[in-house]
Amino acid sequence: MNIFITGATGYIGGSAGRSLAAAGHTIRGLARDASKSEALRALGIEPVPGTLDDSALLADEARRADAVINCASSDHRPAIEALLGALEGSGKILLHTSGSSQVGDAAAGNVLNSQVFDENTPLVVGAEKWARYELDQRILAAPGMRGIVICNTLIYGHGTGLQPDSVQIPALVAQARESGVMKIVGRGVNRWATVHIGDVCALYRLALEAPDSKGFYFAENGESSYAEMAGALAGRMGIGRIENLSEEEAIALWGLNKARYSLGSNSRVRALRARSELGWRPAHASAVEWIRDEMRLPG
Repeated sequence: MNIFITGATGYIGGSAGRSLAAAGHTIRGLARDASKSEALRALGIEPVPGTLDDSALLADEARRADAVINCASSDHRPAIEALLGALEGSGKILLHTSGSSQVGDAAAGNVLNSQVFDENTPLVVGAEKWARYELDQRILAAPGMRGIVICNTLIYGHGTGLQPDSVQIPALVAQARESGVMKIVGRGVNRWATVHIGDVCALYRLALEAPDSKGFYFAENGESSYAEMAGALAGRMGIGRIENLSEEEAIALWGLNKARYSLGSNSRVRALRARSELGWRPAHASAVEWIRDEMRLPG
C-alpha cells in the first residue's frame, strides 16, 4: 500500500511510518524541516517537504496515495478539508489522529470523575474542544471514502521515529529535572486512559489493512492517575518531593491547554471497537510499570 503521512517527523507519525514501512508499505511523509530528510529516508520514509498550509501539495499527495494518515495536528481544519477534497469519492482511507482530551473535564487534578466513555457512549465535549469533535465528525461523514478516526489517550513509551518523546509524561520529567521537584496539578487524583506507542502503531496498521474498517476508535489499554504516575516518576528519578499546584500555578507553568486538559483533567475511555472489530491485542497495560521498569532516564 502507498501511504502518505503528515507529521512524519513527529512522535506518532514517525513511529507509525517506520512501523508501516517495516511491514512492507511504501511511505511518503510530510516534513516541514527539510534538514531531517535524510534521517527520514533512513527510517524507510520518503520525505515530502512542506507544511499543513500547503493545500495543493496535500491534495496531490492524497490523490497519488492509496491511504492517508494525518498525524500532524488534530485541529488543522484547512489541511483536513484539502485532504477530504482530494479523497471524497475515491474509496480511499483517511485515517485521522484525534485525542481524548476532547472529553477532558476541568477537574484541576482534584476530582476523580466516574464517567467512562467508549465508542457507544455519547461524548461530553466542552466548548474548548468542540471544534476538534466537529472535525472528527466531518471526517467520519465524508462521502465516497473510508474515514477513520483513532482517538488516542495518554501515549507513553519511546518513539521509534525522529521524535522519541510524547506529551504528558515528558512534560512532568522536564519540569522535575529543572526544579528538582515533581510537580502535578492539584492532588493528582484525576485519571487518564493510557496506551503504549507500540500498541498505537499496531492499531494504525490494523485499521489500514482491514478490508472494511471505518469510523471512530479509541486507543486505550489501562489507566493511571497523575498521582500514581508522578510517584513512579519521582522514584525513578530519585526525587523526594512532589508538589501539588493550583490550576492557576499550573497554567502559569505549562500554559492553559496543557495544564487544564493534558495534566489536570480526567479522560477515561475504553477501546471496545478496536478489540472486537479489528482484533487489536495491545501488549502493554501499565504506564506506571513502564515508568518504573523501562523509561530511559534523562541524560
